[in-house]
Amino acid sequence: MLKRVFKCKRGEGYVDVAVLVLCAMLVISFAVRVFPAYIAKQQIDTFAAELIREAEIAGRVGTETSVQEQLLRERTGITPTVTWSQTGNIQLNHEVTVTVTYETDIGLFAGYGSFPVTLRAEASGKSEVYWK
Repeated sequence: MLKRVFKCKRGEGYVDVAVLVLCAMLVISFAVRVFPAYIAKQQIDTFAAELIREAEIAGRVGTETSVQEQLLRERTGITPTVTWSQTGNIQLNHEVTVTVTYETDIGLFAGYGSFPVTLRAEASGKSEVYWK
């Protein structure tokens, strides 16, 4: 009789399915928390590229780049920290670099745990303006 009980395999699949569903839910919750960080990374990469292009066209880091920065902040909805390698007029073919940093939190598992992540984008370009 005991031998027959051990051979019976009814209900065995329920445990496997329950564990599989639990693992799938953990993966989905992880993805929901982490994917916005990838989107923010793409946004700050674009932020840096558009700022450096404005500096190249204007030939300086000043009011033009400040206006573009404010416009990008409004458009993207993020407020990163922007630092320039130099300010003021940039002579023709001289290089300028912009660094954009943004801190986001990817706390996992329904708000338990805080994992701050600093995203950083850097872009460089050369001035297209000759200053006399």
